[in-house]
Amino acid sequence: MLANHFKVARRTLLRHQSYTLINVLGLALGMGCGILIFQFVTYHLGFDRFHADTDRVYRVVSHLHEETIQYRGSVPTPLGKAFRQDYAFADQVARVVVFDYDQVVSLPAARENNKFKEPDGVAYAEPEFLQLFYFPLVAGDPKTALREPNTGLITQRLAGKYFGKANPVGRTMLLNNSINVRITGVLKDFPPNTDFRQEIYVSYPTMKEQQSYLASDESWGAFYGGSSCFVRLKPGVSEARVEKAFPGLSRKYYNAKEAKGSQFHLQPLADVHFNPAYGGYVSKNQLLALALIGVFLVITACVNFINLATAQALRRAKEIGVRKALGSRRAQLFWQFITETALITSLALVLALALAHLALPFVNQLLETRLTLNLLENYPLVAFLVILATSVIFISGAYPGLVLAGFEPIRALKGKVSQQQVGGFSLRRSLVITQFALCQVLVIGTLVVTGQMRYSSQSDMGFVKEAIVMLPAPLGESPKLNALVTRITGVAGVEKVSLCWDAPASPDNYFNTGIRYAAREEEKFDIRYQMADPNYLSTFGLTLVAGRNLAPSDTVREYLLNETAVKKLRVASNDEVLGKKAVINGKEGTIVGVIKDYHNDSFRAAIAPQCITTKLDNYLNCAVKIAPGALNATLPALEQIWKGTFPRHVYGYEFLDQRLAKFYKQDNLILQLIQFFAGVAILIGCLGLYGLVSFMAAQRTKEIGVRKVLGASVPQILWLFGKEFTQLLGIAFLVAAPVGWWAMRKYLEDYAYKIELGPAIFLLAIAITFLIALLTVGYRSLKAALTNPVQSLRSE
Repeated sequence: MLANHFKVARRTLLRHQSYTLINVLGLALGMGCGILIFQFVTYHLGFDRFHADTDRVYRVVSHLHEETIQYRGSVPTPLGKAFRQDYAFADQVARVVVFDYDQVVSLPAARENNKFKEPDGVAYAEPEFLQLFYFPLVAGDPKTALREPNTGLITQRLAGKYFGKANPVGRTMLLNNSINVRITGVLKDFPPNTDFRQEIYVSYPTMKEQQSYLASDESWGAFYGGSSCFVRLKPGVSEARVEKAFPGLSRKYYNAKEAKGSQFHLQPLADVHFNPAYGGYVSKNQLLALALIGVFLVITACVNFINLATAQALRRAKEIGVRKALGSRRAQLFWQFITETALITSLALVLALALAHLALPFVNQLLETRLTLNLLENYPLVAFLVILATSVIFISGAYPGLVLAGFEPIRALKGKVSQQQVGGFSLRRSLVITQFALCQVLVIGTLVVTGQMRYSSQSDMGFVKEAIVMLPAPLGESPKLNALVTRITGVAGVEKVSLCWDAPASPDNYFNTGIRYAAREEEKFDIRYQMADPNYLSTFGLTLVAGRNLAPSDTVREYLLNETAVKKLRVASNDEVLGKKAVINGKEGTIVGVIKDYHNDSFRAAIAPQCITTKLDNYLNCAVKIAPGALNATLPALEQIWKGTFPRHVYGYEFLDQRLAKFYKQDNLILQLIQFFAGVAILIGCLGLYGLVSFMAAQRTKEIGVRKVLGASVPQILWLFGKEFTQLLGIAFLVAAPVGWWAMRKYLEDYAYKIELGPAIFLLAIAITFLIALLTVGYRSLKAALTNPVQSLRSE
């Protein structure tokens, strides 16, 4: 019996090739997207889940209470030592400080290629790091590998890159031409789904020598974004118990006001990757939304199948009548259609896997993932495919199968199957409304995210960001920096040059510290700390609103504050702070000027208090403002000068606008995902419309013939179909508009500066979907309208 079902199913599908092709394509698109989304979601849910006792591992995070609460995944570096000494809650405590900007690694000159640039930066870690996390060594002793100063670890990949097949243990590498690091071990290459991206780990005592203030056990006011502290609680110690102890720790190391403003909490390791408040890569809500989109796309493809199958049922009415007259039972006819659905689903699944495999390289590049489709090793994926195929077969096949099996033999043989028997419009109308409501929600999302990205990138940030090239200022080379500036200033096409820690706004390097105003010594608030020379203001177009610029000196400590910082000091005017003393980053200096506010973060955050001071040995960048039209001629000259000044370093540069684009990297990924899935959803929805119009055309063939005989024009026939779908799209818009408004309002809540959700966005969304749907309906309707009425009325 089963063999007969497959034989008949194969003949039926070959006989109706266009029907088969549309169904296979629609299901393949929906299932292919479902496969990719499943892989993406499971990939992220597996982040750092391979460590032992992950349920007991936490990261200590900071809540800074001012007007609002600032959530930070970083803590002052002394906290790790204090937690280890003051409490017996944890069996392991590890401090890790990450500098995620380019690092230049130099090897002994005997090697031909002895300089390498590592874009993922370097991490300074305590020895406990290797005890707390499962990052095994393939060479070296994990108990001693990070214990001594000037020692470190590299991954297998870097070991092969630097030393080939030779044993790297005991070899020395020079980091940024300033730090000699003896390699004491080789780390097994990290799995792709970990938030620890660095491949160079240097002992924490080394940082104490190189970054004395940041690594000092007294620097409780220094909040560097890359400073983390991880703890593994002892069995039986609860998170709540530790949380209750943290206020006591704050009171011990801060004064009363500071202790109230600086609070520490535990964040589970399983939450680190998913909590955007602390810098997490992706939220679980985003993954849930993506999973729901995947489910919707699969269900939409199934709906299209149902629409096309019920439309096709009219053509198969006589076939079913003959089968029932010859003794076929209802159950046999039902399982016959399920068999046909299974064949179509199997073909669609094969095509879906092929499409997913072809799309995988682009997806990995876009999303910076390492997804694979290895069915021999990925058992969860195999289980998902089985569940997916089974669900699609029964969702798609059950309803049409019951409809076909329920035909009355006599009516079917006479060709008088009613619309109600095949299935009224109400269900299919509801499904089409649901399809296009979500399509419009996705289109609304695309328009809003696009608008916000355009607003963020094109709005005035309060400083010049165009035609500025950021050159690296190598660590340990501060005596040569002034000479570099002098040489670059003499290049034709160069307008301004400034040495600085970083640009006025940067997603990578920022440093927050405390400020105490001399007039109110007991008060302290958080401030962004920027180190730059006096040319900084003119290079970036910053405006001085009171006082004077910084003096070109490292020996006299002077500060510039922005208007927001002055407001936080609660003074009557900008002039009142001039000449006053302030302690910032632990160093007392004189406030000599006030600069106009500029955006020192992305548009998500309100403008923060900012100070600027000079510090030659802390400059990491050389900002070069180039005249319009001189870029191509100037870049080679900059490269030649830089290489001549720092022959031992690896040259590189970055345009400031490219660096600022990193602020919205995640948003751009979301935008591209929404655009892609909106396109797929609209395509699948149009296939569904095509199926529904086919159903209507088959049902109303004679009606159309009569209308044409009585003088109806082609536009009137087109409106006969278009009116129906105009109503459906209108209802879909009424559903989509409030949902899209709510979802996008939640999205825009993350931005302090944002676009308005005006009616134009929603009108444009319905216009786009209406136009695409109109083209789909119009094509099939035109085909029906141009049919010769003689053909449709022949039996009459």
